[in-house]
Amino acid sequence: MESFTLQGKHVRLEPLKHCHVDGMVAASAGDSEFYRWSPVPRSKAAATAYVDTALAWRDAGSAVSFATVRLPDEAVIGSTRFFNLERWAWPHGHALHGRSMPDACEIGYTWLARSASRTAANTESKFLMLRHAFEVWQVLRVCLHTDVRNERSRAAIERIGGKFEGILRSHRMAADFIARDSARYSILAAEWPELRPRLIAMLEHEVSG
Repeated sequence: MESFTLQGKHVRLEPLKHCHVDGMVAASAGDSEFYRWSPVPRSKAAATAYVDTALAWRDAGSAVSFATVRLPDEAVIGSTRFFNLERWAWPHGHALHGRSMPDACEIGYTWLARSASRTAANTESKFLMLRHAFEVWQVLRVCLHTDVRNERSRAAIERIGGKFEGILRSHRMAADFIARDSARYSILAAEWPELRPRLIAMLEHEVSG
């Protein structure tokens, strides 16, 4: 999957590379309790391995990963990615047969520096990614999931319009190294036209507020 940059007014999502390692370590420094439910790289070795994995997934065509860069000071304040890029086997004769873009995807591996929490950075990052998914890739569904115990993350997903689908039991390894249950959410292409202006209004409120 080809890398690309998503530019906003408050953040820029640029392809995650090894040059972002030091910035990621600085962004994740501080209170470890803030990242209790999220696997966040907090050392140079961990951040390097994190980027290595992201690049391997990119090369395999299964993910597109970003460094979240705050404007205008150009500070790295976190990371996020598209992953589980699904390409469905549309039959010959179908209008979608042979298309090269994903049919569905997930947004996740998202974390921000504590200083960027509850700012326009998270809302705009999600807006930029959702806009790209629905308007450029023209996916049919975007999924998001989080540790079922992570009330802050669940509230943030619901706030941007994610619809709760259910609990995936023992879905993946948690940040505290147990088999976590995941709360799963989705946004559908049919919901995007109504959600788009709502997210723009939310951003304007966060900036003016």
